[in-house]
Amino acid sequence: MQGKLAELIKTHAGAGRVDWIGVRPERLAEVVPVSSARVVKDGLEEDHGRSGKRAVTLIQAEHLPVIAALAHRGKVTPELLRRNIVVSGINLTALRNHRLRMGEAELEITTPCAPCSRMEAALGPGGYNAMRGHGGWCAQVVSPGLVSIGDMVERV
Repeated sequence: MQGKLAELIKTHAGAGRVDWIGVRPERLAEVVPVSSARVVKDGLEEDHGRSGKRAVTLIQAEHLPVIAALAHRGKVTPELLRRNIVVSGINLTALRNHRLRMGEAELEITTPCAPCSRMEAALGPGGYNAMRGHGGWCAQVVSPGLVSIGDMVERV
């Protein structure tokens, strides 16, 4: 039975895709969308983020409409949520504690990216709670490299 579960855990319907990339040049600065970014040991080049287990922040595109619905907004953009990379087509939760390749970079999904109190201001009253469980994931950098919109995302 254990072997069967291990096989289920590593099997995905297909690869995902990088849909959007953003960098935050400094703390509290507006998020700047980019078509590609170099992933370095401390996160994305030109991003003020942290090193280690929270170097890169990821969120699933599929969660954006859910957050919008829960916040009673027509639409939620990636810039508003302040994550680095939006991914579609693969379940990031299923990749927790696993490595993934996107473009030339290899990351390891480490911990949920919990919303901060700033989401209440960004999304309106209830915005913090709208993001709970949908805020995405943090990842540490295993191997640096270039990531571009359209790159495949797959488990290593």
